[in-house]
Amino acid sequence: MFKLRRNAPRTSLGRLFLFFLLSTLCFVSSCRKPAPTLSLLVWEGYADPSFIRRFEATCHCKVVAAYMGSSDELVAKLRGGAASNYDVISPSSDVATVLCRSGLATPLDLSKISNYSQLSPKLTSMPLVKVDGKVYGVPLTWGPNPLLYDKTAFPQRPTTWAELWDPRYKDKLSLWDDLSSVYMAAQVLGFGKQDPTAIYDLNDEQLEEVKAKLIALKPNTRKFWSTGGELTNLFQNHEVIAAMGWPLVTNQLRKAGLPIEEEIPAEGTTGWIDHLMITSSSENKDLAYALLNYMISAQTQKQLSDVTGYIPANPQAASLMTPEQRHGLHLDDIENYQKQIVFWQDVPRRAKYTEIWNEVKASQ
Repeated sequence: MFKLRRNAPRTSLGRLFLFFLLSTLCFVSSCRKPAPTLSLLVWEGYADPSFIRRFEATCHCKVVAAYMGSSDELVAKLRGGAASNYDVISPSSDVATVLCRSGLATPLDLSKISNYSQLSPKLTSMPLVKVDGKVYGVPLTWGPNPLLYDKTAFPQRPTTWAELWDPRYKDKLSLWDDLSSVYMAAQVLGFGKQDPTAIYDLNDEQLEEVKAKLIALKPNTRKFWSTGGELTNLFQNHEVIAAMGWPLVTNQLRKAGLPIEEEIPAEGTTGWIDHLMITSSSENKDLAYALLNYMISAQTQKQLSDVTGYIPANPQAASLMTPEQRHGLHLDDIENYQKQIVFWQDVPRRAKYTEIWNEVKASQ
């Protein structure tokens, strides 16, 4: 009777099985690509998990966000070589035009953004993100830079920015580490009375007056804040009682139970329109387009307002809100509300403004 050698079949079969196993693993490994990652450099609140998770689940991707504290920080990072680190950015109206011209943002194919037609015509008709007939951004949201104050510290609501210079408030205020503080002082000095937008194009003499005015405010200034979270903490820790802030901070503090109120002072206040742009260096442009379209949909816009307290760029979001929320966002009287806000614009002498602001911070 013919007998097989005991070890031979096992060796050949084992090798065949091992080859099959390795081949299968290699095939599965090559097919199972990691989920793409979309990197954002945006303002706080614009990548909140409450609405970003739905996008991640739908598009099978991961969204990673870094937050900026000022428009100048955004521009500095992009020009400093960090543009390749991000796919989507959210410049405000004071630097949006500069970024369009810089080559750092890519012109958009609006046919890939089906929700674009739902956006407010007042916002999409503005020239902020248009260069040579091309559109570089979609409006996301807008709002003011109001005066925030702790209601318990003010027997009467403050109605002017000028009240912040009162010696009673020594070491009790916070100033935003941003050129908006320069604009605010210019409004207090009356440089925007004839033409509100004149605060964005002051001459040297006017800027020197602004500098002196802000230096006079330093004894009342406990700290300069640069992120919304930092200002929120200052109020929560009762280190400050008033500051120029964002509705996002108001939302956070009210949810924490603090008696924070907002006021647009008699001089008016500055405000912003934030856009979403895709960087020229993005390697995930299709996914970036999907995010832009998602972020300006009515449902996401409503959720964004829930988180930030900012006003949606898509008017259809209002139909998803309660009457109280619509009233709180001034959607029932939007035109009159906008008249109180001097929206940020391109500042022709931005370098000089920055120089003045740095001198204010460095002064003793």
